Amino acid sequence: MPVSLFASDGRPPAIGPIRVEFIIFGLILLGVALFHRQTFRVAVIGLTVLLTFKLVFVPGFHLMGHIFGTTPLGEQVMDKGLRQGEWGIILNLLGLLLGFAILSKIFEESGVPEILPRYLPDDWKGPFLLLVFIFILSSFLDNIAGALIGGTIALAVFKNRVHIGFIAAIVAASNAGGSGSIIGDTTTTMMWIDGVSPLNVVHAYVAAGVALLFFAWFASHQQDKYQRTRADADVNAGIDWINIFIIALMLIGAIISNLLYEMPALGVWIAIAISSILRPIPWKEVPAAYVIGFFALYLLSGWQPADTKV
Repeated sequence: MPVSLFASDGRPPAIGPIRVEFIIFGLILLGVALFHRQTFRVAVIGLTVLLTFKLVFVPGFHLMGHIFGTTPLGEQVMDKGLRQGEWGIILNLLGLLLGFAILSKIFEESGVPEILPRYLPDDWKGPFLLLVFIFILSSFLDNIAGALIGGTIALAVFKNRVHIGFIAAIVAASNAGGSGSIIGDTTTTMMWIDGVSPLNVVHAYVAAGVALLFFAWFASHQQDKYQRTRADADVNAGIDWINIFIIALMLIGAIISNLLYEMPALGVWIAIAISSILRPIPWKEVPAAYVIGFFALYLLSGWQPADTKV
């Protein structure tokens, strides 16, 4: 297997056909899985290792140029030797991820998770419909937020007895739901910020929908055998329509702000500021979301400069 760390032809360092950056990124994800109570520390160490590797071994990689670009701010790139920096995407992603962490908590407190048992069947169709709901939910929430909310709902619906296979299905449904939406997944959001039309990602729902029907059928039967859907709901539970309004305001703000300024995070935070008049904002959700921000930096630091051969 050919190993190339100092490639003379300008190609990125690779082990066989696999670029070393992708291997490092995979090890970071493995570290998070094995040391999930030290996620922030793993994220910081991983980011440091990844950037150090690229600075030492990747020809033409310049951190400041990668972030801030090599062309004057606000000008179009006309020369292939110049490039725009990634600072705008980084700022947008961090703003959206932190904002959606707040949004997910507001949704959790909206009362929707508590009233769901009233409408879910008490056989295998209950967990099946819950996965469909998570799929739809993740089309307008970040997939991580969708998975967290889905897990919270599952704990309430199944009396804290959720099968590990159904947990995996929740994660799969949240990822599948964001695949065809420009605000449902970090990758598609990056594409949207970069000018890709929302219609260019919608077709991903064809494959995602088929996958959902396949794994949801097996996972829902497995969960039904393990623990049936709770037949009762909290009689005092109700929907907080102000929270629902705040969620809608944040989503609409993101869309309008992206259309006008190509910065959806700006609209989200304006909506948060306005919403603080109506409800206390759950600021305690923000620090935990910084970890997700580090993974966004991993993704961005994996891109090569425009003049690098791949």
